[in-house]
Amino acid sequence: MIRKIGFVIIFLTACSLYAQNGTVSPYSYFGIGDLRSGSTIENQMMGGLSLYTDSIHLTLKNPAGYGKLRLTTYTAGISHKEISLNSFTDQEKSSVTNLEYLAIGFPIGPKMAAGFGLRPFSSVGYDVLQNTVDPSGNDVTNLYSGSGGINQVFLSLGFEVAKNLNLGASMNFNFGTLESEKIQRIDGLQFGTRETQASKINGFDFVYGLTYSPTINNKYTLYTSAVVNTQVNMLSENSQTFGSFSQATGNTIEQIEVNLQAQGLKNTELKIPTIATIGLGFGEEKKWFVGAEYSFQQLSTFENRFLQIQNQEYRDASSYAIGAHYIPDYTSFESYFKKVTYRAGLRYDMSGIVVNDKEIENLGITFGLGLPLGGSFSNLNLGFEWGKRGTTAASLIEEKYFRVNIGLSFNDRWFQKRKIN
Repeated sequence: MIRKIGFVIIFLTACSLYAQNGTVSPYSYFGIGDLRSGSTIENQMMGGLSLYTDSIHLTLKNPAGYGKLRLTTYTAGISHKEISLNSFTDQEKSSVTNLEYLAIGFPIGPKMAAGFGLRPFSSVGYDVLQNTVDPSGNDVTNLYSGSGGINQVFLSLGFEVAKNLNLGASMNFNFGTLESEKIQRIDGLQFGTRETQASKINGFDFVYGLTYSPTINNKYTLYTSAVVNTQVNMLSENSQTFGSFSQATGNTIEQIEVNLQAQGLKNTELKIPTIATIGLGFGEEKKWFVGAEYSFQQLSTFENRFLQIQNQEYRDASSYAIGAHYIPDYTSFESYFKKVTYRAGLRYDMSGIVVNDKEIENLGITFGLGLPLGGSFSNLNLGFEWGKRGTTAASLIEEKYFRVNIGLSFNDRWFQKRKIN
């Protein structure tokens, strides 16, 4: 009962965070915003690997992992990120606190389990100030701002089809609103201009996963996995306004709704290309594990007809991750820290987003602890990540960040009769 009450408290707290912008990155200006991890804190702290699965944790990015689940598992994660934004001449600092996921998984047979949950898919949150001079020598100030994001509700099913071989599938429903605004002020003029754009987005995608984990010499385990996240097909209902305002008071003078229907832009399609991931690992069960993954996405085919951005294009994206964990002695009664799971990882992402002929890259170093709670299989997971994204070259922004993650995983038994001796 205490675990269930605790999960409700986490749920309410996380929901209050869910309404807030999930990023403060200027790079969330592009595409559909910053794509979020989508994996549990345990996996994030091993470089984001979805390869490793067991019987008491959910693996949200690989639905085949549900085939191993033997206990009902409630899981939730939040994060806090400190960010330093650096240009060639200036520096600013900011921070953001996010919900990472809420999910429940439960066995529905001896070799089958299902799960569902809620997580953010992408986040938009930026404020960019640009100062230029027009041909007449007047100072021009442009302020670009954006907010919103896309959330995801998912339903997953996984099962063991043969010894050590698991298959799984997830259905994701994506929904949300992306909003942007551009304000321009020119010195010496009475009025400024304001342009707003909004897109209400929804659509489905599917994830198919496979894991094969044979035992070697009755001691070690070989971990292999493959995951395909199919093309995300979303419909976008768009709106756009132009207007003017008084630079002295800020009051709106005039505002016009743009006839997007006449331009064929009122309702558009967004198609986010398929992502394919393969993984390979090796380890000793309940002792240690090391693995690596590679992901590929043909992002060069992505386009947003409604939001055409100058000096920006898309290339194929790829991601590399390595991760490991170590448990000194999970049965120890002498030392609590011998039962702790120690995790670490490294990830390198080539985002496929090209701005001013520079591709935006990300490097992250992760580490963390899995802390057992009482005498149960439940645990508190603490994680940390240091990383760098972007560059100060080509008039771009370099982001340096440090993130603290907290994840809770509670276990219980459902649909099982209790015996009284």
